[in-house]
Amino acid sequence: MWRAKFSFKFGGVEVYFGPGVLRENLNKVIANRGKALVISSRTAARVSDALSDVVRVLEETGVDYKIYDRVVPNPYTHVVDEVVEVAESEGVEVLVAIGGGSVIDVSKAASLLVGTGIKAAELVRGKRPARRGLELVVVNLTHGTGSEVNRFAVLTINGTIEKRGFLAKYPEVSFDDPVYTLTLNREQSLYTTIDTFYHAYESATAVRSNLLVAALAEEVIRVVAEHLHRVLEDPGNLESRTMLMYASMLGGVCDDLTSGSHVIHALEHGISGLKPEIPHGAGLAIVGPQLVYYIHRAIPGVSARLIRHIDPGVKPTPEDALRAMKVVEEFQRVHGFDKKLSDYGVSEGELKQVLDFVEKTITEKYGANTPFAASRELLEEVLKKAL
Repeated sequence: MWRAKFSFKFGGVEVYFGPGVLRENLNKVIANRGKALVISSRTAARVSDALSDVVRVLEETGVDYKIYDRVVPNPYTHVVDEVVEVAESEGVEVLVAIGGGSVIDVSKAASLLVGTGIKAAELVRGKRPARRGLELVVVNLTHGTGSEVNRFAVLTINGTIEKRGFLAKYPEVSFDDPVYTLTLNREQSLYTTIDTFYHAYESATAVRSNLLVAALAEEVIRVVAEHLHRVLEDPGNLESRTMLMYASMLGGVCDDLTSGSHVIHALEHGISGLKPEIPHGAGLAIVGPQLVYYIHRAIPGVSARLIRHIDPGVKPTPEDALRAMKVVEEFQRVHGFDKKLSDYGVSEGELKQVLDFVEKTITEKYGANTPFAASRELLEEVLKKAL
């Protein structure tokens, strides 16, 4: 079953999923387009061979192109502004994003802003152009982002620690081809899958969750629990890579259906906004288990339904919140995660800056989706324990 290729439409994006779908379908997607701007990071698109496959199709179909390869993890808004300048000066008509969440999010924002005069920081803060933007084709390279199938993006505003999620756009077409995840190293494989886990867990426990999200999220965590260790033990296991990419895609759908994540992602955004060198999945893993305690205590039935795929003994009662926390913490530990904030140079003196920002975003956005009252005092306790 895992080898079966398929396509479907969700929201505004047409998704192609399965091993080999890029090579089989990109030509019909990209043919007869005007000039393309290919957007990537320095190495991932090249190492995975996705860039060479895309370039070959562009050349075979006669589509002129230019490559922008300077996207970095946890990108700042100036990167988007730079992409927009390149797209406008080159007169491109379609963007092709090859990468994980950072590349996809930069490309979503750039797609909206070309020709508008609006800066990326303004977009992040809520100013929206009155147009859908340039066509965007996404080639996803990780099993963690979910951004290839939903409306949202995340950027950090230059000169601040304000890493914010915001409403962007659906790509027009996305390719989830697990062949290109085979070159992810152990750390990337672990961190992107942790991101998938928390997308599902937060979506299902969100105030705006529903029956469909809960069912999809449960499948996500079941797949992660079954296949993460297989990928870490055997990076070339295409079956498990495929299943983790499937879980990641479903996690992105869950995010879309609940209008985003909540308190775990909110706190992580403050952390990696302060220290962009902290991988997103690592930031989630550092604070996630402690926040699972409070989430399970508030909504134990849903939380236990999810975590039981790691430990069937977790009970759907508030009294089992500590066990739920320890189960998630141990799940991360046995897969090789043992980092703390201090490992990335975060000091106690920097926590106030993080808390000021996170408290603001919870008031403005995430609090409405969080199933418990995430006070500043509670979040400060979580961060201090995470040091």
